[in-house]
Amino acid sequence: MTSAHHANRRLSGWLRIGIPALLVLIWLAAGSIGGPYFGKVDEVSSNDRSSFLPESADATQVNERLAGFLGGDSIPALVVVTGDGELSDDDLADVQNLADDIADVDGVQSDVSPPILSDDGEAVQIFVPIDASGEVGPTVEEIRSLVAEDLPSDLEGWVTGPAGFTADLVEGFLGIDGLLLGVALLAVFLILVIVYRSPLLPVLVLLTSMFALCAALLTVWWLAHAGIVVLNGQVQGILFILVIGAATDYALLYVARFRESIATGMTKWDAALSAWRGAFEPILASGGTVIAGLMCLLLSDLATNRALGPIASIGIVFSMLSALTFLPALLALCGRAAFWPFIPKAPIAMIPDDLTQPVKGLWPRQARFVARHARIVWIASTIVLLAGAVGITQLKADGVPTSDLVLGSSEARDGQEVLAEHFPAGSGSPVYVIVPEEDLADTVAVLDESEGIESVSVASEDSPTGQAQVEIQNGEPVFTAVGPPGTPAPEPTVSEGDVLVIGTLTDAADSVAAEDTVRELRADLDETLGAGTALVGGETATDIDTNDTSTRDRTVIIPVILAVILVILMLLLRSLLAPVLLIGTVILSFATALGVSALLFNEVLGFPGADPAVPLYGFVFLVALGVDYNIFLMSRVREESLVHGTRPGILRGLVATGGVITSAGLVLAATFAALGVIPILFLAQIAFIVAFGVLLDTFIVRSLLVPALSYDIGTAIWWPSKLSRKDIRIASAGGGSASFEAPGRDSWHPAGPGGAEAQDAPLPAVTDPELVAGDGHPLTREEYRRTLEP
Repeated sequence: MTSAHHANRRLSGWLRIGIPALLVLIWLAAGSIGGPYFGKVDEVSSNDRSSFLPESADATQVNERLAGFLGGDSIPALVVVTGDGELSDDDLADVQNLADDIADVDGVQSDVSPPILSDDGEAVQIFVPIDASGEVGPTVEEIRSLVAEDLPSDLEGWVTGPAGFTADLVEGFLGIDGLLLGVALLAVFLILVIVYRSPLLPVLVLLTSMFALCAALLTVWWLAHAGIVVLNGQVQGILFILVIGAATDYALLYVARFRESIATGMTKWDAALSAWRGAFEPILASGGTVIAGLMCLLLSDLATNRALGPIASIGIVFSMLSALTFLPALLALCGRAAFWPFIPKAPIAMIPDDLTQPVKGLWPRQARFVARHARIVWIASTIVLLAGAVGITQLKADGVPTSDLVLGSSEARDGQEVLAEHFPAGSGSPVYVIVPEEDLADTVAVLDESEGIESVSVASEDSPTGQAQVEIQNGEPVFTAVGPPGTPAPEPTVSEGDVLVIGTLTDAADSVAAEDTVRELRADLDETLGAGTALVGGETATDIDTNDTSTRDRTVIIPVILAVILVILMLLLRSLLAPVLLIGTVILSFATALGVSALLFNEVLGFPGADPAVPLYGFVFLVALGVDYNIFLMSRVREESLVHGTRPGILRGLVATGGVITSAGLVLAATFAALGVIPILFLAQIAFIVAFGVLLDTFIVRSLLVPALSYDIGTAIWWPSKLSRKDIRIASAGGGSASFEAPGRDSWHPAGPGGAEAQDAPLPAVTDPELVAGDGHPLTREEYRRTLEP
């Protein structure tokens, strides 16, 4: 018997070391495999506009068919050259040499145009088609290098057009792999060092986040490589930040539970298991809620939005797995040493049931303040949030020009301004109209009548430039030959019975005036040819379709996300009233964050506006992640309420989770704020909205508004579950009786002598009580909790 007992103990000891060690080895293997993929993201990532196109839009269909008319899948770059005045013959010769050198650049297609002189003679432009299937960014950079090297000092050149703006975007996203990740990790590390005052624990938490990111990136890379998802710089940056922030939040929740267990004197193995049991449900519920919200993005018609849903969800899955396997294994091996030099030796101070008694610590004081002034606190908090939400009426989220997407310097933007001074501003980014061949004359007539169209041509493989000018004479299209006298007039290229009409815009392609022109053209063509006959595409049409689809997406997706999260909260809290109130606080917090952001963007930073997707992304992250803190708080409140009653449970839940929610909020805000180091307008706006919104959730909503409102409502917060209606009588193992708000009054009776009434008191925190039913048999704590389930 004794030898068998020792053998079992030895086996148990080996398992307590072997299981954590095995888990650590598995994660080390995942990290070592996934780590190198940080340097391979460019192989499967694309920042060209096609990754943003709505699938059902006219512009998408036009983009897919352009190769059939233009002879290749290309994206145009526009080289603009100016001097100190009117250009001389020598200047034009230098520009011609530049054009010849550009034609030899890898990635440039063969049909580079000759230099085209402006009417004022002070500028020339060169159309450069770049292979869209290759690396547009490096190709444009090589052209820019040639412009700087080949032109004499008295000439200045810029590379602009769609390819130029794409190259600027690519350059803007270059900091994602290194700078963004480094800033985020440094911010998280500093916060964790301040919170835990330990050199080892922050490292363990960051390892949890980094290995989760490695595993997520490995999975996403192969999905993108297989063409299952679209990965671009925007999605990549959000994935990095989301995984670091979420994994750290989940890790902090587990660490808080582990600290509580260690402080009660448990062994490191028992503490790891106890913490796992306490953290599993809120982490799973929190992660599941975020995933449910993100997967609602699959309802979007934009490829990049649909990609973000599953890609970010993969990141959340690995964040949960890492926090529930890798971190517990590390802490099971390190034990108390993880907290060195401030090893916890006493449980977290709790607030006494008698609120007149003195309390120690920030969160017990906060809990007592909430209890004493609950109604004033939640009303004042609501008024402050409503005041901030007023600014939402000033939010300009109807799209921004492509030239303003990059913050700071942009050669493409500068070049576009120079282009507009000497040529039609829409040069290089025309309107493309695909119509049946028999409708060509009517289509050209519509474009000729538009004040926003400078000139009209058709795609023609017979023309040296690939285009032929067209005008209507006697009701028939007449094409202008390019070449010496006697050159036969070119014919339009016909593909699938259709022709491509090309209209040069008078205004810049990303301007409001150009958008108005394209919208009018669509309406006029539908009226002239019949609805759906003409397909209108190009850069301007793409912007219109993308913005319109984004507006539609946020109108459809936001209510769906709210409904999904509401159902999850109802199932988790087993209540109807509490989830509705929590969703209301989240919406109010989001409105405040958006209102304050609008004022900052417009009045302080002077941003030109915002993409229509900015409110949608802000809502997805703020609501889904904000509900995390609701879950952390209210799941603990319900757990405490089952034992101590609703109002004491609210206060104890606030004290128990206050520190971890504050730390998690600071970490999440810091990680999203790190997006601001990337000079892309969209990411900078998302960075502030989410970071500010998370801080609102942390310091006002979760710390004041929700606890105060719940405390003021009392047991009704759990309506319609049993926990909202009845009292229960309990008898401790040591005798005597106590009562508190809980279900089952009719089924229970006092166990004390004579059944005398007693003052409300909580169940003992350590000693399991006996709950005495009507037949007199005692129930364990766990049996009692099961009776409370709806």
